[in-house]
Amino acid sequence: MKVCIVGAGAIGGFLGTRLAAAGVPVAALARGATLQALRHHGWRLDGADGPLRAPVAAAADDPAALGRHDLVIVAVKGPALAAVAPQVAALRADGGLVLPAMNGVPWWFCAGRPGFEAPLASVDPGGRIGAAIPLDSVLGAVVHASTTTPEPGLVAHRMGRGLIIGEPSGGRSARAEAVGALLREAGFELTVSDDVRQDVWYKLWGNMTMNPVSAITGATLDRVLADPLVRRFCSAAMDEAAAVGARIGCPIAQSAEDRHALTARLGPIRTSMLQDVDAGRPLELDALVAAVREIAGRVGVPTPNLDALHGLARLFGRVRGLVPEDAAAGPTAA
Repeated sequence: MKVCIVGAGAIGGFLGTRLAAAGVPVAALARGATLQALRHHGWRLDGADGPLRAPVAAAADDPAALGRHDLVIVAVKGPALAAVAPQVAALRADGGLVLPAMNGVPWWFCAGRPGFEAPLASVDPGGRIGAAIPLDSVLGAVVHASTTTPEPGLVAHRMGRGLIIGEPSGGRSARAEAVGALLREAGFELTVSDDVRQDVWYKLWGNMTMNPVSAITGATLDRVLADPLVRRFCSAAMDEAAAVGARIGCPIAQSAEDRHALTARLGPIRTSMLQDVDAGRPLELDALVAAVREIAGRVGVPTPNLDALHGLARLFGRVRGLVPEDAAAGPTAA
């Protein structure tokens, strides 16, 4: 199976390195310093088990130079996806699959569902992503791993090898099992899910508050959870998202406090959004917060705490040039 990674950052490099080290030919669509590092060094990963190095099958900033692939893994940040979607389409072979390994609500999440005939404007404005990447080519994915990029083309892996994949429409398929086997051989703790939408919503439910709150405050997860007022606010926002999930077939069985207890075990983690602030990268607010509010608006669930969180995080990002002035406003914003 020929694989191409689009977005060879912390998660893309993590996936690409492990697959390449397992003998899979893995190419990369990259640019700038990351592209140069891949061409010079190949795939590189440093983790608790020591350094892992593997050759890159090809690396380029032009899809035409890479050819077509059986599996295209998309690991760009949410704000970049609309621009790269045509490139993803150009990299996919006939009958090939697209596996988006991204945070938050993906563009395919509500496709084909009653009440969601129009695409989510927060994550697929104008339907451009859905038009470029057909729904029947997509496998859903959830990544549970803590990774960073201390320098372009080098991934530092702190913990976690969990991957969940599955058909957006639910159920099992031979193609999901085949991709699952490939990832399992590369050392990932792989689950092929019967309901990957539920898995996506559950992860989102846990990080849609921690990420923006840590970005605004500069606090690591342990400090966010140690402040009782902030913890209570996060719980209230999570309760709202759980109510939305119950309306769209993604119920949450835990309480917010249950999830906080799990998160607290991670210790002083700097969230991915806080890392983005540190690096001056665009913030993934649309996929993590605006999309939840948009879905809530369509199913009639009020979200005053999520509204406040979105407004504060959006303003924080705008002031620092990390969120565009025309970012998604959401259903109840002025």
